[in-house]
Amino acid sequence: MKNASAKATTDSPSPTKAEPAPRRDSRGEKRRRRIYKSLHDCIINKGYVKTTLADIAEGAGMTASHLLYYFNGKEAILEQYFANVSVRFLEKIESFSEHPPQQQVQLLANFWFRGETSTRLEIGFMLECFGAAVNDDVLRVTKADFDSRCKAHLVEIFLAAPALVLDDAGDSAEIAYSMMIGLRSAVYFDEDISLERAHGLFTNAVNRMCGFGV
Repeated sequence: MKNASAKATTDSPSPTKAEPAPRRDSRGEKRRRRIYKSLHDCIINKGYVKTTLADIAEGAGMTASHLLYYFNGKEAILEQYFANVSVRFLEKIESFSEHPPQQQVQLLANFWFRGETSTRLEIGFMLECFGAAVNDDVLRVTKADFDSRCKAHLVEIFLAAPALVLDDAGDSAEIAYSMMIGLRSAVYFDEDISLERAHGLFTNAVNRMCGFGV
């Protein structure tokens, strides 16, 4: 009887394990997201310099002293938010590597000039972040890493190009990245340059630099 019982136990199907419950954001994570959104909105509405900690706290629906439980100042909020945005952008840009080089140029142009940040307000927000990075060591390191990885992605495109106008892929990447940032900024300040025109200028220039058909 003992053996039969043991066999029956062995042969019986194992109980199905319950699927892990989907992870829910903690209250602290939700509040941090509200703080990031408030900072973002404040910068768009009045600029980073004129934004105060009280402004950010009000937009997030909390007191300034409560906000300081999560961040030790508006600089710390911007540093972390900018780092998060940079990681998200880089993941998207580096995912383009799965495609042929000429298509990567198009995807990069679409992302930069037609993507989620391509409105005049969002361009202004990013320019505010770049300006703040001049005097903030943490932001400067984050931006330098972002620039470096974007250029590295461009280098790979140029290395796979059929015929470079410039002999060096690194030099080509520097110029292409400068065009990308410069045109994005020009859209904000120059009414004669629309996002669509900037998109076309960047795409055609990089395609010519790579020897692709335009």
